[in-house]
Amino acid sequence: MRVNACVDVVVSGVSLLQALGLKPQSGGDHVVLSSQEELAATFLHYMQRGAAAERFYSDAESFQHISRTAAQNPGAKHFVGGNAALMAQRLASHPDIQVLLCGPVGPKLHELLDDRILVPPASLQEQDEYHLILEYKAGEQWGSGHAPAASRFIFSHDLSNGAMTSLEVLLSSLEDFQPQLLVLSGLHMMEGLSQEKRASRLNEAAVALSDVPTDILIHLELASMTDGDLMRGIIYQVFPLISSLGLNEQELLFLTQSANGPHSSLSAWSGVPDVGIVSDILFWILQGTGSEGSRLTRVHFHTLAYHIIATIDGFWGNQVAAVAAGARVAGAQACASPTIDPSRVMLKSPLEFSTSQMETSSTARITAKEPVAVWSKGGVTFHFTPVLVCKDPTRTVGLGDAISAEGLLFSESKAQ
Repeated sequence: MRVNACVDVVVSGVSLLQALGLKPQSGGDHVVLSSQEELAATFLHYMQRGAAAERFYSDAESFQHISRTAAQNPGAKHFVGGNAALMAQRLASHPDIQVLLCGPVGPKLHELLDDRILVPPASLQEQDEYHLILEYKAGEQWGSGHAPAASRFIFSHDLSNGAMTSLEVLLSSLEDFQPQLLVLSGLHMMEGLSQEKRASRLNEAAVALSDVPTDILIHLELASMTDGDLMRGIIYQVFPLISSLGLNEQELLFLTQSANGPHSSLSAWSGVPDVGIVSDILFWILQGTGSEGSRLTRVHFHTLAYHIIATIDGFWGNQVAAVAAGARVAGAQACASPTIDPSRVMLKSPLEFSTSQMETSSTARITAKEPVAVWSKGGVTFHFTPVLVCKDPTRTVGLGDAISAEGLLFSESKAQ
């Protein structure tokens, strides 16, 4: 079961901005986009860093104009979008799994969804929610901006997902559908709401989640955020109610910055995220980040070069296979290939690293014979594996969702 959905319009970022008549100025980050000029500046800011980001576009009329221009682009493609819908697609590709998708499903999205995905009537709506995905390739230039790695910039004027309108539909379906796993995503979309409405909606979501039977696992997939208050609300109100968490390097760093956690003074990653720093933050998250009685026992961290799954001992099994499966699907999906072609991939991961930067730590190593490194600290076990990075990715959108879905598929929950 999942809770957010949309249609992704994937287009070359530089191509779209040129079609809109925009010229590259100096890049600058805007928390909320209110004009095409702010879109261009923020896109350039992240393109120069080769980093993914997601923003809310506040002007509905301007967004409609940009959407129409994107749809007319010869290279534009329409895909299933939204973390939940993308994870639903991935899980539905396995014939033994039945998936219920609760989210704003319009006619275009319904057409794109796998036939095996069930959509309750209350989730159907007359119009689709569109998200624009501006992709760029490694080495691509726009003005003086140069992309060091392939990635994408996402923005939308999505009010349905932002208000989490499908959460109640999802929770009211629990009794009939009787799921083993509930996947929650789209909380980041609340950034488009007013401060008051956001706080109220987040509180309603937390109250509703606290009523979910404890034998149903809850996985939360994070996405790019900029509002520290919202992130803190998610940490302290939602994290104690979930079983598993999925996130990437930007979300991890913003999380620790927002809650003054380990390494929160770090302003940005320099190259491949340091494994010791990442594991310190993951350990802190699983220690409860100050919340008593937290149910959170698993975190799946994914970055371009490697993945780590950290679990509290006694709650999860088969995590060697889970982290390897997530890494495998990352390379295969990026290259749009069912199997890994060695000539199309490369390693960016360190093969030897310290497991902590906060205390005396061990050094872990990986080899071709032992591609998963495992270490433990304070009742938490870490599983690390490198990713075979696609040299020329066909599509970068949805990789994190496919990674988390595949990792969950191979994870074995023990009695909780």
